[in-house]
Amino acid sequence: MGQGRLDTVTTPDIRGLEQLERAVLDDTASLATALRRCIMLAGYAHHGQLRAWALKELEGYAAADELPSYRKVPAALEVVVDLYLPGQIIRGNTQRISPGQLPEPAQDRGIGESAPIRQGVRELEAVVTRGDRVVRLSPPGSAEYVLLMTQEQHQLGNEGSHITSLHWDVSVASIEGVLDHIRTRLTQFVAEVRAAMPAGQQNPNPDQIDSAAQQALNITGGDGSTFNITASNAKADRGGTASANVNEPTPAPPQPWWHRSSVVWTAIGAVAATASVIATVVLTK
Repeated sequence: MGQGRLDTVTTPDIRGLEQLERAVLDDTASLATALRRCIMLAGYAHHGQLRAWALKELEGYAAADELPSYRKVPAALEVVVDLYLPGQIIRGNTQRISPGQLPEPAQDRGIGESAPIRQGVRELEAVVTRGDRVVRLSPPGSAEYVLLMTQEQHQLGNEGSHITSLHWDVSVASIEGVLDHIRTRLTQFVAEVRAAMPAGQQNPNPDQIDSAAQQALNITGGDGSTFNITASNAKADRGGTASANVNEPTPAPPQPWWHRSSVVWTAIGAVAATASVIATVVLTK
């Protein structure tokens, strides 16, 4: 009786997990380094979705990209008003407003008390290291909204009120929370890979990488598949100020005068209060 032959297919092991582990666990190292390690590991494993996720976190999310929940942070809506009064001008009067006080196009777009954080981790790390405690993020189209709100105030009889800025007031602690979520997800990914490797195995194989990605990041492999990352929102504090513009997904159908604003992070110092003049303008609808 002839002896049959059993062919076995071996799965090659993938190097690079140890380097990723060191980068993730080093809190003094840039998170960008860990994400680059993750991109290389995903490339060796031929895992396109893991590589795409790490690249988006590294470079930032485009306006058309679905944003992970942990990159939507709580933020107050504020306007800056210049007051032209008889004999004096008062500039930079900042007031908090509710979403219901926004112009109708902004309300239709869904702008509210949640700010999208689309920037890459390197840019976010730079914001954190500057030492400010608050950043101001201006929604795209905010210049047009400012004009509409100023016109509305004039129609209500507040001829001396000129709104100069509409922005989200975002705590830098929330930005730190976004970075911490990404590092924690990477740490969990490494831990899941380690847990899938039997004793004595030095390096993971593609199947173990895929399983760990699904467990830690809710990423599914395969061409054309989608991924979803779940994390809770960070809490917000208040303090010093900085300013920025941020993109959001373009609505469908878009407003004819809508434009996408470029992403600009510009730190500004805290504005000292003028003790001799206190003015308040109530924005009403």
